[in-house]
Amino acid sequence: MIIETPFGPAWAAIDATGNLQAFGFGDDNGRARGSSEVVATQIREYCEGRRTDFDLPLNPAGTTFQKQVWAELCRIPHGTTLSYAQLAERLGRPKASRAVGRANATNPIALVVPCHRVIGSDGSLTGYAYGTPLKKQLLDWEKSHAKQA
Repeated sequence: MIIETPFGPAWAAIDATGNLQAFGFGDDNGRARGSSEVVATQIREYCEGRRTDFDLPLNPAGTTFQKQVWAELCRIPHGTTLSYAQLAERLGRPKASRAVGRANATNPIALVVPCHRVIGSDGSLTGYAYGTPLKKQLLDWEKSHAKQA
């Protein structure tokens, strides 16, 4: 499924039972599959500034640890950020910031599982699978719309 957004084209992979397995920006490289009106609607609402949280059935492939990190990402409020160290602390694993960073980097459901909300301890915009300019754009978008939502 391909979805047009103000951030460029996005793609989604929906499994046979309607769960979102992956979401990304740019060329889907053959990963887009299935369709879901619920996913399309919620992405559209987010892009219009009318949605700050997603309520979608998710089924990402990953290890138990990765899934714990991804679940914690979903608890970062819209319009805010956390550092990798803070995220590790919230998971009860204060010395695991590098492992948390790696799990964050392998998040298959960008935007919906908001890995873009994680930044360096010094406040810098660290890597993002779709580039730091898009990460900055998403964070700026959320900050400007957090007050309105």
